Amino acid sequence: MNKAIFFDRDGVINKLVLNPKTSEYESPHEVKDLELMPNVLLPIKTLYDSGYHLFVVSNQPSFAKGKTTLENIKEVHIKLQKTIEAYGIIIKEYYYCYHHPLGIVSEYSGECECRKPKPFFINKAKEDYDIDLSQSWMIGDQDSDVECGKAAGVKTIMIRNEHSSKKRGSSSPDYLLDNLLEVINLILK
Repeated sequence: MNKAIFFDRDGVINKLVLNPKTSEYESPHEVKDLELMPNVLLPIKTLYDSGYHLFVVSNQPSFAKGKTTLENIKEVHIKLQKTIEAYGIIIKEYYYCYHHPLGIVSEYSGECECRKPKPFFINKAKEDYDIDLSQSWMIGDQDSDVECGKAAGVKTIMIRNEHSSKKRGSSSPDYLLDNLLEVINLILK
């Protein structure tokens, strides 16, 4: 069996972006807004080189909410994937949920099975890649990430991101850290 790291994307790998219309920090809606978190690629590469299968599990509801196009969301993904791969890192799968319970785009609106905190994508990775969940981790910056990891039976790390603080406080992560550099010290020691 394989061990894995499941990363949330926005607020963990890349920076959250201030949306002037909502005054909230959100995922990047266009490629020009994609900016990686400081010092993020080295820790991810270190985990990859240490034999972990890497996955991204991310809720991406901006299209469902009418804030951007699905094409823009996919272009942001392509840019992120190319940036990560250029550093010598292979992410096994990028799992994105495009739905939202209060969406305005009908085919992406409503309840679904793939939206965190449901563990759908972690369980899918377990089946598809023979993942030992007891040796695996979920790293995120919101309660939904921690709840997803707990529901799947992986260890959880909450990253303190000042821009997602309103979406934290009701979950109990196994560890609370400031950045991915601290994560590698914890996981690999």
